[in-house]
Amino acid sequence: MPRYKITFSYDGSNFRGYQIQPKLRTIQGELESAVSYLNRQTKTQVQSSGRTDGSVHAIGQVAHFDLSIEIPEYKIKEGLNTLLPNDIHIIKVEKVREEFHARFSSKKKEYIYKINLGEYNPTMRNYIYQYGKELEIEKMKEAIKYFEGTHDFTSFISSEDLREDKVRTIYKTSIMKNKNILTISFQADGFMKYQVRNMVGILIEIGNGKKEIQDIEKIMKRCDRQVSIKLAPPEGLYLRKVWY
Repeated sequence: MPRYKITFSYDGSNFRGYQIQPKLRTIQGELESAVSYLNRQTKTQVQSSGRTDGSVHAIGQVAHFDLSIEIPEYKIKEGLNTLLPNDIHIIKVEKVREEFHARFSSKKKEYIYKINLGEYNPTMRNYIYQYGKELEIEKMKEAIKYFEGTHDFTSFISSEDLREDKVRTIYKTSIMKNKNILTISFQADGFMKYQVRNMVGILIEIGNGKKEIQDIEKIMKRCDRQVSIKLAPPEGLYLRKVWY
């Protein structure tokens, strides 16, 4: 059976997350419906590089699926974009080897988080966190470096994430301001549930003076999921890219 890799984007505003859930609108549900139709109306599973939560967006998400027939890549792209709703778009389709796996073959991922420090903008409320106040950005830039390297991120993930291994390596971080929009970036070998939103949450609290830079290291060393960290809203979060 030929295996295909798709790179796609989506607006997560009107989805209850990526993972398929009964009677709820999900990205996986829409994808599997469209792919199954192409695959001679045979139920077909679509495996992604990872799940995103409700209201979280993607610029370069990746998934794979197997078809019972071989179809040219351009026809798969055209067919899926015709069948899918307009808040999901297939960017690229590639035929890959059968050992390729969208999740387990990935080497690195990047998430970005966008914050509006200026006037509230109702037209962007689903795409940029409308914080609406200034932050001490230099403190945040110093603080974010504490996340770089290999660490146990137990204190920064959801208790719903039941994976035993909580150790991840963050290769690169950055914080950039363009006019009133702050963009925070994390590149890592993988992320766990709520990890990015918790990391952004504490950076915001450092930027507004509610926490100190050194608190990141202290909280990380505790390895305690009960530590109180203000979770950043999902709307500003994007899966930007996956590397293989």
